[in-house]
Amino acid sequence: MQEKIKILVIRFSSIGDIVLTTPVLRLLKKKFGNGVEIHYLTKKSYAPVLKVNPYISKIHSFEKNLNEVKQELKTAHFDHIVDLHKNVRSQTVINWLKTPALRFNKLNWEKWLLVNFKIDKLPNKHIVDRYIETLAPFDIQNDNEGLDYFIPQEEKVDVERELGIQPNQYVAFVIGAAHQTKKYPKEKIPYICEMLGEKTAMLIDALNFKNPLKIVLIGGKEDQEDALYIYNKTQNTINTCGKYSVNQSASIIEQAKVVITNDTGMMHIAAAFQKPVISIWGNTVPKFGMYPYEPKHPENVVIIENNHLNCRPCSKIGFSKCPKKHFKCMQWENERLIIEDTLRFLQK
Repeated sequence: MQEKIKILVIRFSSIGDIVLTTPVLRLLKKKFGNGVEIHYLTKKSYAPVLKVNPYISKIHSFEKNLNEVKQELKTAHFDHIVDLHKNVRSQTVINWLKTPALRFNKLNWEKWLLVNFKIDKLPNKHIVDRYIETLAPFDIQNDNEGLDYFIPQEEKVDVERELGIQPNQYVAFVIGAAHQTKKYPKEKIPYICEMLGEKTAMLIDALNFKNPLKIVLIGGKEDQEDALYIYNKTQNTINTCGKYSVNQSASIIEQAKVVITNDTGMMHIAAAFQKPVISIWGNTVPKFGMYPYEPKHPENVVIIENNHLNCRPCSKIGFSKCPKKHFKCMQWENERLIIEDTLRFLQK
């Protein structure tokens, strides 16, 4: 009997970037069926994101050093490598294994031109489509089914029992982000929450909600201080920041009616569940190709960004504070648009 083809997919970090690779896993499985084993190499802290992905045969993970998994990878005897990270570390793995590799084009030069000189040479193409183009030698094309996210049964949250809210009758507000310049200012969030509460109170019969609208704040332990600030200034928020795992937070997002979010991993998880997403952008730009990916329902995605600044984008990732010290990309965002779009989605 012929042995299965073994393919190693590499993406070390982070949550959102890994979620964006999930169509590649699905398409490889569709192409080769039971004749393939798909392995995934990532950092241990991000392995839970892929824990129960049915397309993956095995996850290889490390904490700090690739040497932790070197022998494990060598003894696996892979036939192909799909490198979706393309850095020195991923090249090290390729060198170790001496295996044919397909490497993703990160377009770093084009991003550098846009950040530093505002010269746009980037293709008008989502990063998912570019990931899939990496598979061209396998004659694989996009199935336009979007992203995948699978939650372990033991991490699914009963929002009615634990949070006292009904599924599909609340808004999730993702207040965190990896960098401060990608975070919507905490001082502006209470007004949005309170106005949504007031306006939905007048529409409660039309919305067919059992109770007044609640806003669930989503974030990690690092967002607890900001969440407490928002919670203390509002009457209709539920603070879950730092209290749930990534998969549990994903479960709360899956059951939300609408998701308001910064450009962060949870934004891509919301897109995987094909939720109506209001995506707020600061110092980075959707042009980098990492906006919410919902090819089946593009009408579900609203981008909120300030296009009237000549300093934006100031980074392809983000900063701990605004280099110009004014943070106008977020401070000048129109709260009214966020409120109006949220109400529009709530009434659908």
